[in-house]
Amino acid sequence: MNNPIVLPRVLINRILQHAQSDTEHEVCGLIARTKNGDFSCHPIDNIASTPDCLFQMDGKQQIDAMRNMREQNAELFAIYHSHPHTAAAPSATDLLQANYTDALYIIVSLQQEGVLDLRGFFLRNNQVTIASIEVT
Repeated sequence: MNNPIVLPRVLINRILQHAQSDTEHEVCGLIARTKNGDFSCHPIDNIASTPDCLFQMDGKQQIDAMRNMREQNAELFAIYHSHPHTAAAPSATDLLQANYTDALYIIVSLQQEGVLDLRGFFLRNNQVTIASIEVT
């Protein structure tokens, strides 16, 4: 079994708050990590034509976030998005559009009212590997 990925509670809370800010549409963003292990969250607007079941990051905001990461000597660590009406599992579209094979993909499900389900995955070569996440 793989070692768990340890994420700070403050980061998880930011992701969950972002997901809860729009319970009808998928939200999305990037997570950066410095060599010191510090994390930062970069919410990005979802500009998909059907945001209730798909996410497409705003290109300018994504480029700005990546530039900010470089300026902070950080690297892309994870990509997150929410599933307002489905489980916290990668969809066929998620798998097809997974272009960052080294990144952790975090999915938050809001499917069950009152329950926030957050899970991590590695999406590589059309394969899904579940990542164990530990919150500290």
